[in-house]
Amino acid sequence: MSSRSGAESVRLDLGVLLPEVSDARDECVARLRDRLTGKRGVTLDHLVEDAGTAKAQLCLHYDPAIVTVADIERVARAEGAAVTRRYGHAIIRIRAIDGEDASRRIESSLAAEPGVLAAAVNLPAQSVRAEFDRQQTDVQRVTDALRRLGYAAEPSSPRAGSPPTPEPTWYQRNRELVWSLSAGILLMAAWSGERWFGWPANLTVAVFVLSMALGAADLVRHTWAAMGKGRLTLDIDILMLIAAVGAAALGEWAEAAFLLFLFSLAHALEHYALGRARGAIRALADLAPPRARVLRGNAETDVPIEEVVVNDVVVVRPAERIPVDGTVRRGSSAVNQAPVTGESVPVEKVAGSGVYAGTVNGEGALEIVTTKAVGDRTLDRVIKLVEEAQTQKAPTQTFTERFERIFVPGVLVASALLMVLPPALNIWSWSVSFYRAMTLLVAASPCALALGTPAAVLAGIAQAARRGVLIKGGAHLENLGTLTAIAFDKTGTLTIGRPEVTDIVSAGDVAPGEVLRVAAAVERRSQHPLALAVVRRAEADRIAVPEAGDLQSVTGRGVRSTVENLPVEIGALRLWEGVEPPAEIREATERLQQAGRSTMVVRHGGRWLGVLGVSDPPRPDVRLVLDRLRRLGIKRLTMLTGDNAGVGRAVAQQLGLDDVRADLMPADKVTAIKELLREHGQVAMVGDGVNDAPALAHATVGIAMGGAGTAAALETADVALMSDDVTKLPFAIGLSRQARAIIRQNLYLSLAVIAGLIGVSIAGVSGIGVAVLVHEGSTLVVIANALRLLAFDPPAGGAT
Repeated sequence: MSSRSGAESVRLDLGVLLPEVSDARDECVARLRDRLTGKRGVTLDHLVEDAGTAKAQLCLHYDPAIVTVADIERVARAEGAAVTRRYGHAIIRIRAIDGEDASRRIESSLAAEPGVLAAAVNLPAQSVRAEFDRQQTDVQRVTDALRRLGYAAEPSSPRAGSPPTPEPTWYQRNRELVWSLSAGILLMAAWSGERWFGWPANLTVAVFVLSMALGAADLVRHTWAAMGKGRLTLDIDILMLIAAVGAAALGEWAEAAFLLFLFSLAHALEHYALGRARGAIRALADLAPPRARVLRGNAETDVPIEEVVVNDVVVVRPAERIPVDGTVRRGSSAVNQAPVTGESVPVEKVAGSGVYAGTVNGEGALEIVTTKAVGDRTLDRVIKLVEEAQTQKAPTQTFTERFERIFVPGVLVASALLMVLPPALNIWSWSVSFYRAMTLLVAASPCALALGTPAAVLAGIAQAARRGVLIKGGAHLENLGTLTAIAFDKTGTLTIGRPEVTDIVSAGDVAPGEVLRVAAAVERRSQHPLALAVVRRAEADRIAVPEAGDLQSVTGRGVRSTVENLPVEIGALRLWEGVEPPAEIREATERLQQAGRSTMVVRHGGRWLGVLGVSDPPRPDVRLVLDRLRRLGIKRLTMLTGDNAGVGRAVAQQLGLDDVRADLMPADKVTAIKELLREHGQVAMVGDGVNDAPALAHATVGIAMGGAGTAAALETADVALMSDDVTKLPFAIGLSRQARAIIRQNLYLSLAVIAGLIGVSIAGVSGIGVAVLVHEGSTLVVIANALRLLAFDPPAGGAT
């Protein structure tokens, strides 16, 4: 709560006010704010992000002379409950959504249902997110509407007692391909019968018609359903259907059947190819085993993973996959975390270590205390966010969809003019004009244009997820490839995030080990981060540490104790007021401080033993990462830190950064990002996902060090490096640049094929058969080109 100009404010979590809303951009947030506007005592409301949780909050300003904070909280909760009662949100599982065209039909059909306010299809997750007015409809009616469209659908939380949606059969999964191949067999039979076996004309036409019916079955079914509801959309499918009907009207039965066969076959193969990319994401769900071995009393009980709750103890045997997120209670083992974090080397786990569902246990048995139930595990959050990323369209995809909405009606108008004007002007006969108009419909259909970008985005995000990089949308995938500057937080990003003893300067004939031995004896009794660094160094050097007496802390200066019956003092030089230290101690202290070290002077009895230099050292591979980023074309590498300028300059010089800005508060980092944006245009911010949240939000791309999937990192940034590994950054940028290149290739190829086919179709150089072959072939080429991203692996040097 804060006070300003006589008013006060209170922040309330949106998740509490609106439990069903997970995105601050949801319309229900605006509805809640509208309901609170004008309430007695409320003077202002706005959304803020809690830096500690990276979750949105509603900040309400009020006049304390009129209402109390309790009144404001009560009113806000009451209005939030009213909005929740009125407006519902549901995730509905839906089987066999074929592709982008089918998803658009589903969205438009649901949007026209009474009470449905919005609908969005998630292709990889095979689900529909619907927002609806509970006064007009409910989840079951929305589900029934999907079933009327011909889809097996079931809410994520079905009604009690309702039977589960059965798994689709082999035929249901492959129906489109079966019908298409059947259409091809009938086409070949009719063509062979007419050409070589002397079939009667009526029999030949009948077989051609049957082939057309099978090839157009899905197309006609969807079109008829849309017409029945008065929601026919002028899309690519309509162009194909009109062209086939037109060719049949001219008596070109073979070409009409050939068109529908190839169109249906291309659709089936497109969906198969896209399914491969979606399968890379869906495979994440199979990483965690469906059952767990839970310790109940002294017995191990095998239970479904859904029945495992927080604080259950799960037993994992050697070489088994770990089913839960938790903390090791007993045992030790090396765990392969590559499936979740992308780390190539197994990580040693001992009592107290955290583990994640989907990772693979090594040679030791582990007892794990569950810390997160199913649905809240790191793997679950990754799957959810990667699936949701598919609903965020890339800029190029948005452009192509806008182009399609204008281009398709334009093609229909152009075909109509081509059909009517030449005969009216005595240029061509009616039959020639009609045939060329139908050919134009096929030639100008932008199938490849519509599918090239989403296929590349889907494949790129899937490949990134497999390598431990979570990219939360097509726009972020494209933006990564446009970066010209990157700003890094220091602590935990460029450095390992904890202080370590980096220098031991001994005085006179004192051995460095003696300085560390005495210091560690005293610091072992302290929990200060610098003290822990001293103890870790002594343990690493295997120094035998004696017992120390009681610890006395001198605030802001150091500590005092006794070792081997002699007094020990450790701290800054100001700890010894009135005592002049030796020149070599003072010189060593000044030299280390100029190098960006925190210093700890050690004195034992009357002897000055030496000085310890402590710093947060850079991550081992950071210098190599920065060199690779420069080879990828990043022109400016800047460090933003809250540390003092001396420490900042020391780290920047050691790593070879172009610029360092020190003594920054979170707001100062935002200012720095804005300045970099003005200077360089496209800027990424790399930080820890919590303290750097404002700067991450203002950058072109916010990249969080994931800390093995911490909730804050996953929710804050546009990209999360899941293994907390900055070496993944060149891979992500290289992948993005490759994706952008493939998107451009697909775009240029699609436009070139469309332009070329339009020209030869109008000129009469090719018929419908050739147009169909080239058109559908180009569609499969762009899909195959996009799927190359699933094998992306940059060279060791980092250039792409």
